[in-house]
Amino acid sequence: MSGTDTQESGARSRTRRAILSAAASVLARDRTATLADIAVAADVGRSTLHRYFPDRDELLKAVIEDSFEVLYESLTAAALEDGPPLEAMRRLVAALVDVGDRLQFLFGDPRTLEGRESTEEPDDPQPGIALIERGQAEGVFDAEVSAAWIEHALWALVYTACEDAARGKMPRHAITATVIRTFEKGILR
Repeated sequence: MSGTDTQESGARSRTRRAILSAAASVLARDRTATLADIAVAADVGRSTLHRYFPDRDELLKAVIEDSFEVLYESLTAAALEDGPPLEAMRRLVAALVDVGDRLQFLFGDPRTLEGRESTEEPDDPQPGIALIERGQAEGVFDAEVSAAWIEHALWALVYTACEDAARGKMPRHAITATVIRTFEKGILR
């Protein structure tokens, strides 16, 4: 592969990522957004967007799969199995907040995932549960509350905080600290 081919491949990859990221952000806030709206947010022309994704259905499928991949990569990078459970939980919150637009896109409308056929599932689809159970076993998190309930509470807090930030009700830089504080006051022994 020549240097020019590598540059084109890198540019195509960056453009594709920009489109997918912009689509997740735009659609998280407005499910009826047009492809033109997404193209503007991605800073590309409509014809460029159509070269990558010929229609809205293709774009939506790609955004769903990419959003799950981004979420999984963020959770993997948080190294939830490392260190004390409380520190790992704080990394988990930060990782989820970092992909808040993706969470809002994926889970803001139950129709988004209707009929989804995942091509690839991670080995550990519930890293949060494993972390919570570890924290419970070590006496850090309340063992009288189910791990699933704690995880649901965490996801709800993160989702709500990201939504509030998107609506201007909370500064984006305050999300992680606010979620951690609220969450810890409810799960620490």
